[in-house]
Amino acid sequence: MIIAMTGQTYKTRQHKEKRRVSLFRPSYSYGLGHPAVPTHDVPPLHENEHSRNIRMKPPVKLTTFILYTFYNHPRTKPKDARSDQNTNDRVIITFGNNQEIPVSLDEPLPVLSLTGRRRCSRRVALTTPAMSSVQVVATASGRGSSSGDMHFLDQLEDVKFGFLSDKGKLLLNSIVGEQNLRLDNQVVELMVRILGRESQHSIASKLFDLIPVEQYSLDVRAYTTVLHAYARTGKYKRAIELFGKMNEFGLDPTLVTYNVMLDVYGKMGRSWSRILELLDEMRNKGLDYDEFTCSTVISACGREGMLDEARKFFAELKLNGYKPGTVTYNAMLQVFGKAGIYTEALSILKEMEDNNCPLDSVTYNELAATYVRAGFLDQGKAVIGTMTSKGVMPNAITYTIVIDAYGKAGREDEALRLFSQMKDLGCAPNVFTYNSILAMLGKKSRTEDVINVLCEMKLNGCAPTRATWNTMLAVCSEEGKHNHVNRVLREMKNSGFEPEKDTFNTLIAAYARCGSEVDSAKMYGEMIKAGFTPCVTTYNSLLNALARLGNWKAAESVILDMRSKGFKPNETSYSLMLHCYSKAGNVKGIEAIEKEIYDGHVFPSWILLRTLILSNHKCRHLRGMERAFDQLHKYEYKPDLVVINSMLSMFSRNKMFSKAREMMHYIHENGLQPNLFTYNCLMDLYVREGECWKAQEILKEIQNSGPEPDVVSYNTVIKGFCRKGLMQEAIRVLSEMTTKGIQPTIVSYNTFLSGYVGMELFDEAIEVIRFMIEHNCRPNELTYKIVVDGYCKAGKHEQAMDFVSKIKEIDISFDDRSVKRLGSCISERMGSVL
Repeated sequence: MIIAMTGQTYKTRQHKEKRRVSLFRPSYSYGLGHPAVPTHDVPPLHENEHSRNIRMKPPVKLTTFILYTFYNHPRTKPKDARSDQNTNDRVIITFGNNQEIPVSLDEPLPVLSLTGRRRCSRRVALTTPAMSSVQVVATASGRGSSSGDMHFLDQLEDVKFGFLSDKGKLLLNSIVGEQNLRLDNQVVELMVRILGRESQHSIASKLFDLIPVEQYSLDVRAYTTVLHAYARTGKYKRAIELFGKMNEFGLDPTLVTYNVMLDVYGKMGRSWSRILELLDEMRNKGLDYDEFTCSTVISACGREGMLDEARKFFAELKLNGYKPGTVTYNAMLQVFGKAGIYTEALSILKEMEDNNCPLDSVTYNELAATYVRAGFLDQGKAVIGTMTSKGVMPNAITYTIVIDAYGKAGREDEALRLFSQMKDLGCAPNVFTYNSILAMLGKKSRTEDVINVLCEMKLNGCAPTRATWNTMLAVCSEEGKHNHVNRVLREMKNSGFEPEKDTFNTLIAAYARCGSEVDSAKMYGEMIKAGFTPCVTTYNSLLNALARLGNWKAAESVILDMRSKGFKPNETSYSLMLHCYSKAGNVKGIEAIEKEIYDGHVFPSWILLRTLILSNHKCRHLRGMERAFDQLHKYEYKPDLVVINSMLSMFSRNKMFSKAREMMHYIHENGLQPNLFTYNCLMDLYVREGECWKAQEILKEIQNSGPEPDVVSYNTVIKGFCRKGLMQEAIRVLSEMTTKGIQPTIVSYNTFLSGYVGMELFDEAIEVIRFMIEHNCRPNELTYKIVVDGYCKAGKHEQAMDFVSKIKEIDISFDDRSVKRLGSCISERMGSVL
């Protein structure tokens, strides 16, 4: 594109060239686990009759403004930008009046490609002029940097102008700062075209908030591009306002425009009625649905868990003669896969095959995701082999889905092996892969490995994205370490990434994990102040903060607020409520959610049933665990090792030995690898059955070939011997434990006390207490109560009183109030005997 200059009036040669220039070619691109996202056509520049003689700023200003506006937006220098590291190379852009503007190549040009620069210039040459970059801006503005400019610059420090560099702010002043001047329509379209062609959606949405496009006579495709930019940046209300203006201007939306607006309402949520209205408008105007229309509507249902609506819409499509394509089927797969209904997802897959609809990589990716969401991790991994056998190459998304699932299931070694395998097979990890690995390693506090992966990421040219920074914010958040979160946030901003909606959601949850609820609330306030509307994810972040505190009353208020604003709590919302109730020991709250699930108001997904089991386990509510476990079998879900261990632990605790053995049989039958918790539960099972020697055998087994025993392992075997009165064997195990470098805990010593007291060996029990104090293990009230209860049980109340009176001689630091409570306990026992 060449912009010619004749006095104060400028024309384009676009009509003479009779070219249609499209900002995007129609295509589909796929994201991780998401249906197709479209790109859209943008209109060619056109010349409006009423704007030909409008007095306007020289295009050179606008072009230079575009170049410098995004000066501090972090982008890699274009590959075609020729520069010498030892020189300050500049591009000379020559316009129609032979005015030459030098632009430094050492400064990033994030918007214009070489082709774009050629279109808006007559020739490009390299030189090394003496003038500075600031002088370039001043020259383009027609004036230097005056105090008035600096005053305007100060005024632009408002947050909505934060994306501009100082140079961009000065140029904005020169372009829109004077009275009675406006940009030409074709110049605005040029800006739309350039920003859209380079997929600079964030920049476009911010720029067109400053230069309101409603005031210009653009055609429908230009408006569609701006709508798409707003949709991609989460400015849904702004998109809806602009769409309304289009109707006022009498512009007839195209199929692409409607598809963009369906995407807007789908992402915004709570808009199903408006989506149906748009579909009616499309039908009335004779616009036939395409794959993007169908997949967008189905995906909107999936986001809000509206499974029945998705089924109905899909059925009506087929009833009206529409033949679903791969993209539509993939959207349906995602809906049911995300809900954990893997049986229905598999039926969609079978329907695709029966209708000879080709399965692509996205189909297989959704299939893998469906399996792992239902707990079938190994089946998810097997999809990789199936793809290869069908001639569809697994991509980075395929591997990432399985790697992420292994990481979340605590199977880090398998995840890392798969990560190495994908690289060995020539499949380059993408930023999502690295983010999953970073999150997995961060949760395990493997700081050195995190640094190594970050270095590898940069070496492979995979630049950290906003999602990477959000991941780092999440993984660095630990109890009492909110300063770490602050540091990462500063680094993120220094790298040019300002917090957006997803970052605020991450920060709310991150500060909650750090125990800083004040900062969580502050982030929520800042999010609202920045103009972002809370969504289900935001509410879930707040629920996460409250769940850590067990503040179920406040959490219930959040759920009520969600519903009052039209949001439907999702699987994560209910899971967090269950965690909140279990933290507070509120069994009735857990049962209330159980009722919603079992009555059919909430779908019993694998995640929800698993959370029900773990929440009931935390409250030691056996019946609730059994009900949820039965539901897992009913829906043919595969319990993971965490679920099986919880059931094993609870059966053992309640001396339900036959059911506990069923759990052990299930582990071996399904090829699960027992971990240390499993072995500890098994030893506890034998101890409760009185089989202390079998517990000892399990301990030896894991000492030789299994996971390294911990203090719980040794304490369990010690308990078994003490209950049988085999004190020397218990002492032997204690000696083994200390030899391994594991220090006895107060539980270890209290177990010995129970053994000696049970045999009425009170002198030995008192020696254990003295030994504890000598080895810096301070006895607690339970320690002394074990001895007191032993005396009372043996009918030796006077000896018990004598023992209590001498506690202060043994342990001078013991609390006086505790001594009084022990004395009162003995008096009550004596009274009950009398």
